[in-house]
Amino acid sequence: MANGETATKIRGGVNVPHFKNTAESGSVKMPSPPSVILPLQQHIGAPCQPTVKAGDKVAVGQVIGDADAHISAPIHATVSGIVKAVSPYPLAEGTYVDAVHIKSDGNDTLYSEIKKTDVKNRDDFLKAVRQSGIIGMGGAGFPTHVKLTLKDDVKVNTLIINGAECEPYITADYREMMENCAHILSGIARVMEYIGIKNCIIGIESNKPKAISLLTDNIIAQGVQERVSVVELPACYPYGAEKVLVKAVTGRTILPGSLPSDAGAVVLNISTVSALSCYLDTGIPLTHKRITVDGGAIAKPQNVIVPIGTPVRDIVNFCGGYAEEPDKIIIGGPMMGTAASDDSIPVFKSNNAILCLTAKETYRQKDRACIRCSRCGQACPMNLVPNFIERYAERNNVGMLRTLSVSGCIECGSCAYVCPARRPLVQSIRRAKQIEKKAVTENA
Repeated sequence: MANGETATKIRGGVNVPHFKNTAESGSVKMPSPPSVILPLQQHIGAPCQPTVKAGDKVAVGQVIGDADAHISAPIHATVSGIVKAVSPYPLAEGTYVDAVHIKSDGNDTLYSEIKKTDVKNRDDFLKAVRQSGIIGMGGAGFPTHVKLTLKDDVKVNTLIINGAECEPYITADYREMMENCAHILSGIARVMEYIGIKNCIIGIESNKPKAISLLTDNIIAQGVQERVSVVELPACYPYGAEKVLVKAVTGRTILPGSLPSDAGAVVLNISTVSALSCYLDTGIPLTHKRITVDGGAIAKPQNVIVPIGTPVRDIVNFCGGYAEEPDKIIIGGPMMGTAASDDSIPVFKSNNAILCLTAKETYRQKDRACIRCSRCGQACPMNLVPNFIERYAERNNVGMLRTLSVSGCIECGSCAYVCPARRPLVQSIRRAKQIEKKAVTENA
């Protein structure tokens, strides 16, 4: 695709209100909070083991947790200070993992052993990506070095950069594009060089014309428009979903159980590739994250760069506190985010938004019996039949759940969004996946 082209319209999806209230709010860096909480599993894969203990002094960028497992990523101190405790911490899914609690000294002292990595070849590059601690920063949380470690028989010819940011409210990636265009293009160039990928497509939704223009102009100025292009995506949810994005910009279909690399593509979030460039230039690992803080309950909505591990309440206080008592706090976007039990929880590497919504914004309707209108199936970008999956999950019918390809659901929530009966379809599909997974384990 050439610069300026429009992506292919995909099946399904929904037109959600954008609510991009903070789009033109430049990022503001928050001072270090009094303390941070760093759970040692902030990525898909194996949790890290602590490399520090209570009483240890730590500095910004120092490794505090790591693992030998292939699918994992190190975790670094995000403030300087004293480790107050290493203790179990509850994750959103109900499991517990060790977390390092650090009391900040307010100095933000950089770890003395940090140095710029000398990258000469592919192996050096992959090692550096792992050392950076960078994971998918669009919400998925998959370790980036694993995604870029391709088998010899896998042929990838397209790097796809996800700049869709299709969830309502969130503008963190948009600000990355507007504020750090040079880092984005530098990161793209390095991935293409060291992984050996010929072409790159940057997908950006049409509701971000300034970002589309800025990146296109810089690509032309650098003279790389034959290999790197910006493609305008329809402003429709969920174009930011990996499988949907690949289909939209390349026309290639990723089959259930397959990866983008099986279709000749690698997909990276736009903030991920920018963070990678910053690490290669400075040697400073991933310690901070831009967070969109918005919602009717927030006094001063804005984009804030915060130390990872900062409790939500400290970030809210930095944004002027609550304008009114929030009815719901969501970590992430309203379509795929996670509701928080309270504002004491910390920000993770993969988080990109904190939404504090009022009762008016979270207006609830009681769910009713399915009326078999088929709107959920029409909205599903994966061509599934969500109401049938719900029905057979209630019956624990593993055979039918497999026939209905339940594992292919990307949990985007489009089905629940359009359901006139307000059925909890996403929750039912998650339960269906658990039923199928349990059956596989029991029959192994």
